[in-house]
Amino acid sequence: MTEVDTVPELSRWRRTMVSDGTLAVECLERGDGPGVILLPEIPGIMPGTIALGDLLVEQGFTVVMPSLFGVPGRRPGKLGQAAAVAKLCVMAEFRAFSLDLRGPVTDFLRLVAAELAARTPGRGVGMVGMCFTGGFAIATAVTTDDIAATVVSQPAAPFPVSPSRARSIGVPAGELEQYAASRIDQPACVLGLRFSRDRTSGDARLVALERHLGRAARIVRIPSGRDSTDGTPGSAHSVLTRGVREDPPNRAFEEREHVFAFLHERLGPAEAPG
Repeated sequence: MTEVDTVPELSRWRRTMVSDGTLAVECLERGDGPGVILLPEIPGIMPGTIALGDLLVEQGFTVVMPSLFGVPGRRPGKLGQAAAVAKLCVMAEFRAFSLDLRGPVTDFLRLVAAELAARTPGRGVGMVGMCFTGGFAIATAVTTDDIAATVVSQPAAPFPVSPSRARSIGVPAGELEQYAASRIDQPACVLGLRFSRDRTSGDARLVALERHLGRAARIVRIPSGRDSTDGTPGSAHSVLTRGVREDPPNRAFEEREHVFAFLHERLGPAEAPG
């Protein structure tokens, strides 16, 4: 029995190895319907990510979670999390400090998107990136038409070691603008979210998305700390997982529902001509 097998939340998920010839990554899959690729936060596929995946399945999606780092279900201690971040910093595949996040990881995710789009009924697939993987979601989306809906939640890469990196979403401005121009007559296809007082994911990245994507993006800043009226603390970071309070519902809960609606709208069957 593997460690993954001992995690009850993962027992419902099918596990397969997927390789594009450069990267080989274990992918967890569950559900039926339009496809959604759910990218984990650091340190990996933890209970919060699994719970979000289960909610997406309940919403009628086929969900694929690539285990890009860490061990699914295993939450390391503080030293282990620091080690995981340090490892990502030196892995060329992840380009953690680069102003351009495109590379082996986005090439691999593009393959996953193409394969999922080919066997699911949606109008393309959705991709949800959170924290470290938020930038990788948009960096992948601009390179393929298979991704019809992109959620960029509290993006934290490239690591903000300089002002230019703190402002970067990981895709050159010209390519973002070209991507937006090709979708000028469509509803917003990118949804960006963060908590207003989140220091890990600064507002500059969402400002960049607004500036370069225009109407192709919808940006949501959720009040936290002294901005909040629902008790969301200033330390809140994970919009779709740990930051959600269901009873009584907070604003993050409401925005998670809006994410589900956004994915349904972008991926659902096309309306029949009138």
